Amino acid sequence: MGRDNRNQMQASYSHSLQFSSQLRALAVVETPTSMQVDLNETSSDSRDEMQNGGLSEVKSIMESSEKLQDDLRMLGAKIKQHEDSIKLLKTQKNKLDDNILDMQVLLGKYHSSSSPIVNKDRSHLQSEHEITEQILRHEKSAAGILFQLKTHHGPQASHLSLTKDLLGVVGTLGKVDDENLSRLFSEYLGVQTMLAIVCKTFEGVKALETFNQDGCIDKTSGLHGIAASIGRSLDGRFLVICLEGLRPYAGDFVTDDPQRRLDLLKPRLPNGECPAGFLGFAVNMIHVDSSNLAFVTANGEGLRETLFYNLFSRLQVYRTRAEMVLALPCISEGAVSLDGGIIRSNGVFSLGTREEVDVRFPKTSTMSEELQSYNETEKRMKETRWQKEKLEEDIKRELALLNSVKFNFETKKQNFVKFLAQSSSYATQAARR
Repeated sequence: MGRDNRNQMQASYSHSLQFSSQLRALAVVETPTSMQVDLNETSSDSRDEMQNGGLSEVKSIMESSEKLQDDLRMLGAKIKQHEDSIKLLKTQKNKLDDNILDMQVLLGKYHSSSSPIVNKDRSHLQSEHEITEQILRHEKSAAGILFQLKTHHGPQASHLSLTKDLLGVVGTLGKVDDENLSRLFSEYLGVQTMLAIVCKTFEGVKALETFNQDGCIDKTSGLHGIAASIGRSLDGRFLVICLEGLRPYAGDFVTDDPQRRLDLLKPRLPNGECPAGFLGFAVNMIHVDSSNLAFVTANGEGLRETLFYNLFSRLQVYRTRAEMVLALPCISEGAVSLDGGIIRSNGVFSLGTREEVDVRFPKTSTMSEELQSYNETEKRMKETRWQKEKLEEDIKRELALLNSVKFNFETKKQNFVKFLAQSSSYATQAARR
């Protein structure tokens, strides 16, 4: 509580003590012996009635005074509580600011060195280049137009209001260990999903497409407007995935796993054994960049437990189609096999020849220890900034509560001052009777 509020409360409290003493003195005033009165029964009853009424009113005033004082003390304690909380939160925020500064210095050293940021192995660069070329071949798709925008405007494209909320395209947000898994997962999802645009919030979704007063698509704004500005047209429908609208995985993660894989229960046959040929769950076979492993959403989730869990759920992966079929009793949410077998869901099979989807997940690459350290620092930086944002929200909330309590304190104090003035006037008049 501020010094002015404390001084005002002490002054009010001192005044109330003086007034209470005055009321108590008034309550025990006796009639002077020199006063001559009639001793008849009528005047005696009237005097007793007046005295009892006066004592009752004095008691009521004292009780009201004590209640107002208690209310002021309670509000004063609340003010101090909120002020202490704000002080603690600001101290924690300052520590996070220092940590962020230290990490910025560390990341700056990595960028200034000749490795490891620039010298990634060639297979990784080739894989990244391939996925870009694959998307650009779909030149009339929403993903193709976004990549053409990057090609035309480079880094400036990320500063456009329309693209600020975009994370990327599904096919670019995960990697796999080998070409066969890339083909298999891409076929399972289909080209439309592989080209789906991923936004963090619904605000990003709304920015991609707007409508005129007639309810028709406004071709001069959003992604349609960008397409027109680079001489392209956006044909047909396109998928957009909003992370904040997805229901994330709610279970545990594999302990001490830097990739934060989901701790899913392995399938079990009726005899309790794990099916032969079971390799794992598709959602855990996707390699997610460290920058997207956590704190992508406002609630702190990463892409594995949001985007990829919703795309693959508990899709199981088997070595062969024959082993997958034998495991049917314990397949509840679909399965795929390395030789091309696909079970979409219970009782739904994809038969026929394999479909070659021309947009695939890129392959992972080996990284040096320095690059891994760099990525870990980036991850900690992202986590620390997220914690700082949460602290800032807590500080704003505490400030709002503090201002509300201060307002109530001032209102209650004014009422108390008015009460003292009115009661003091009554006490003065009663003492003169």
